[in-house]
Amino acid sequence: MKVVVGYDGSPSANAAISTGSQLFPGAQAVILYLCTPPFGSKGLRARLRHSARNVDELIDLVDSESDGEAARLVETGVTLARAVGWTPEPLVKRTWAGEGLGLAQVAEELQPDVVIVGARGIGATEHKMGSVSDLVVHHAPRPVLVVSKHMVSAEHEAVVDGPIVVGVDGSVGADRAVQAAKQLFGDRDILTVAVEDGDTSDVEAAHHVRRFRGSGAGATADALVSFADEHRAAVLVVGSRGQSAVRKMLLGSVAAATLQRTYRPALVVPAG
Repeated sequence: MKVVVGYDGSPSANAAISTGSQLFPGAQAVILYLCTPPFGSKGLRARLRHSARNVDELIDLVDSESDGEAARLVETGVTLARAVGWTPEPLVKRTWAGEGLGLAQVAEELQPDVVIVGARGIGATEHKMGSVSDLVVHHAPRPVLVVSKHMVSAEHEAVVDGPIVVGVDGSVGADRAVQAAKQLFGDRDILTVAVEDGDTSDVEAAHHVRRFRGSGAGATADALVSFADEHRAAVLVVGSRGQSAVRKMLLGSVAAATLQRTYRPALVVPAG
């Protein structure tokens, strides 16, 4: 098992390593720190600004010192990953595209089994668009596990031995989500669930549940999250996009709404 973890030293990044190690014990892990402009931390740049004699010297100092700062930061993530039983290696890369797109680019280059990101927002993502985790799940060509730092004790306990809940709707994207769940979590119980909305009677699933009152992606996501909570799921899995005969399931609708509503680890599986 090979995983790539986006790491920036934050509590959410630490939670990603801690939770990821319980889901993928003994994995080979690339602990990735992405440097984005302006390079170097605010405190480092302030200190160098006072010591540099001119602008050219300031640029050179920031360039060299920010590399050292990044290397020391990512080594903290490597130390944590080693402590939880992974075989880690550090990777520091500069990107001008931002952390989200940069992480998706690295996932395309390294082709890991799964990308793991911590989310800083109240739900699994802070905003529908724009956050690092949102950009990663939109663009990464590999399955992305989003870990919230706001999990409670019951959710942490479920990560250890809980089942894997997969939302299905009869689409190709949902089929790939099921396949990915079996490949990544082969030693866990896989519970497939279809949300009844009048169009899923022919969908093969272990469980069929009623959609919550209302219509649209939010009501469907509420039903999925409620089922995952009721069954003490370790991970909730959704396909990023797909198309059945009766509707489309696009990231930005059911998958995005699920990310917004769940505090459990959520795995988003790309259709491609």
